[in-house]
Amino acid sequence: MAQVTMKEMLDAGVHFGHQTSRWNPKMKPYVYTARGGIHIIDLQKTVVRANQAADF
Repeated sequence: MAQVTMKEMLDAGVHFGHQTSRWNPKMKPYVYTARGGIHIIDLQKTVVRANQAADF
């Protein structure tokens, strides 16, 4: 399967998470920051795991 790039994920809006008031604390390692009441997901970690899943 093709490898996913960070640019593709950014263009698809993968980095937008849930509202900061509705988050699960177990996701803290994967949250990059919060802006405008929305968590921003760490795409560096996401792209690595997505590609590992694609290779599985």
